[in-house]
Amino acid sequence: MRTLLCSLLLLCACSSSEPTDPGSVRSEDVRAHVTVLAADDMEGRLTGSPGAARAADYIAGQLGTFGVTPAGDDGFFQRVPLKLDTRYSPPRLVLVPPGQDPASVPEAERRTGLNVVGRLEGADPALKDEVVVVGAHYDHLGVGPAVNGDAIYNGADDDASGVAAVLEAARALAQGPRPRRTVLFIATTGEEEGTLGAKWYLQHPVAPLERTVAELEVEMIGRPDPLVGGAGHLWLTGYERSTMGESFTHEGLEIVADPRPAQHFYERSDNIAFARLGIPAHTLSSYNLHADYHTPADEVSRLDIAHMTQAIESIVSAVRLLADGDAPQWKPGLQPQSSEPVEPVRSLASAG
Repeated sequence: MRTLLCSLLLLCACSSSEPTDPGSVRSEDVRAHVTVLAADDMEGRLTGSPGAARAADYIAGQLGTFGVTPAGDDGFFQRVPLKLDTRYSPPRLVLVPPGQDPASVPEAERRTGLNVVGRLEGADPALKDEVVVVGAHYDHLGVGPAVNGDAIYNGADDDASGVAAVLEAARALAQGPRPRRTVLFIATTGEEEGTLGAKWYLQHPVAPLERTVAELEVEMIGRPDPLVGGAGHLWLTGYERSTMGESFTHEGLEIVADPRPAQHFYERSDNIAFARLGIPAHTLSSYNLHADYHTPADEVSRLDIAHMTQAIESIVSAVRLLADGDAPQWKPGLQPQSSEPVEPVRSLASAG
């Protein structure tokens, strides 16, 4: 059952009328999404927390409003069993190992994360069994040490901005011409803890992984990056690894290669979990190394909504291209081979 708070937030976010053109993106809708997701009431969306559950509820409600079909194990929700591993200092969240009953985990160490999964069935009989995944993580760092009197790590750019893009892509594709391939829209939990939600999905996929032809992640598009042209422009991690980026460029989208390869952003988001299983997977971003990263200052007031709106229009076009065009292919020798786990970016908030 939705909380009264989240119901009110959902009503607020849906109060404006739909665009005349289903493919268009409106700045007021973009602002509504990030305002809800990065509100203080969400308490920083720490994995397994009540605030994260409220955020998941909002995302699921939006997908349902758009006409996307629930694809989780409980409506739109895919429940992710977690436990607090006290062998680490400080303790960290990990997936409950396969074969272990989550109920056997001591109650004080037991957590439940939520992925949100929606499905839009493809229209082409020859391609509808192929799947494109479009994702963003909605978790952030929760409540932690106060900075200038603010203890809520709202995560407006990281990654409410990416979730807004996934929601708008879902709306555009659901309300426009039906895509040829099936598209899964996934908002994952636990990215900040080591891609936990993505790993759980890949262990429990709702569509066969061998039929999943691409995964596109959206991460931190809240501010323009002057290194790639400023407002409306995006960069793609691992651009050189597959044909995905080239296809975007060929269609005239404002998407170029990651200008900071030394930062290893390709390995620092949920896309890497898909890529290591052989699925061409990349992340779109415009992160400019701003100083508000992982601080309480990552607020909605710092976002550039006009830039985001323009960027999301490109993201909608990119998703449509993946759903309707040629499936991306790895370049020879450039598919990631390492199976080493992604180290979590430890939250500043208490995991308790």
